[in-house]
Amino acid sequence: MFLKNPDQHKEIEKKIQKDHRQKELHEFKSKLHQEVISKVEVETLIKFDNDTARREIAKLVWEIISQNSFPLTTPEKNQIVEEIVDETFGLGPLEPLLQDRTIDDIMVNNFNTVYVERKGKIYPATHVTFKDNTHLRHIINRIVARIGRRIDESSPMVDARLPDGSRVNAIIPPLALNGPVLCIRRFKEVPLTADDLVNLGTISKEMLFLIQIAIRARMNILISGGTGSGKTTLLNVISASIPASERIITIEDAAELQLQQPHVISLETRPSNAEGRGLVTQRELVMNSLRMRPDRIILGEVRGAEALDMLQAMNTGHDGSITTVHANSPRDAISRVETMVLMSNANMSQIVINRQIASALNLVIYIRRYSDGVRRVESISEIVGMEGTIISMQEIAMFVQKGLSSEGECLGNFELNAVKPKFLERAKVLGIVVPKAMNELVNA
Repeated sequence: MFLKNPDQHKEIEKKIQKDHRQKELHEFKSKLHQEVISKVEVETLIKFDNDTARREIAKLVWEIISQNSFPLTTPEKNQIVEEIVDETFGLGPLEPLLQDRTIDDIMVNNFNTVYVERKGKIYPATHVTFKDNTHLRHIINRIVARIGRRIDESSPMVDARLPDGSRVNAIIPPLALNGPVLCIRRFKEVPLTADDLVNLGTISKEMLFLIQIAIRARMNILISGGTGSGKTTLLNVISASIPASERIITIEDAAELQLQQPHVISLETRPSNAEGRGLVTQRELVMNSLRMRPDRIILGEVRGAEALDMLQAMNTGHDGSITTVHANSPRDAISRVETMVLMSNANMSQIVINRQIASALNLVIYIRRYSDGVRRVESISEIVGMEGTIISMQEIAMFVQKGLSSEGECLGNFELNAVKPKFLERAKVLGIVVPKAMNELVNA
């Protein structure tokens, strides 16, 4: 290949040299790691706390490096020491990303392609790579082993969580064609509060207040939105309005909710074992929860046949329950629930399903991630009954986008429609004080 541009030729040479150096460093680090493992006395190491043990391993690595003639710069030495300590105690190349609290998502496409999400936007993590796909697979196995799950060719997918609550999804060959794929969704050490969402521009004070009244008035709420739109975060925040005296049962595939009330029972599904036995689904947990005397049931995400059982629970005395669903609009959320009910009972007619939904659900909240990375509550709609065979909804509040700023920020306002929510009357009957200003606002 002949290049006319000498600068381009230099860039290619630099890249080749950099790749060669990275390969040499990976090989040296692997040999070093094996030497460290052979010299470590595990019985002695486990007597120390984690920080002391990490310092002792780092000291040992420095000693081995000083005895070795392999040429290294000071930054390279520091990097190798840090990486070997992370390999020994943590998740290798992922450790720096896990320690960075500004990162919301970590996406490993293959051993040398890693992306992260910060403030709703995705960036390549060019400084993070694995030695090869075998190294990446080793890290995935370590994650899965910690949580008592398994991943192999007979069960090549896993959805679980880390000890800090972060959600993990991994998929390996033969399903992943280019090598193992790993996704980690982070959760805040300190859960976001209602004030945080207002300050971030996710919701207005007026919209938040309406939702809080609806929760205290025991309305059944469906939170809808796309992947990564902030449904679980919003659910965590608004659930803080549930009185501390109530008994709450949460049901999830992988536990993510961080409810602060004292009387919370958390249930989690279980996958089948190596023999294909022991599977416990969300539907089974929903049915079992009805025997546990709940005041409210919170279903982390409705995604299958459990939709019918959830609707029936809402219709039989467990009002004030909340769930989420993947959807692209409030109306689409209702359609998805219809489809999932059909999955559980194909003999039900659409009119019967729609009556169940209209009777069970009161409020549909739609949240979306906008192009500037900010998650915003785009719509709050109230289900007011049925018109013929169609579920009737009225939009109470919305976010109206009016353009983009020069920095790419979405410009717009949160607005309340001139309709009075039906649940305000129920709130008054239950003795919940609705400020006069709020009544005037929704009737403006």
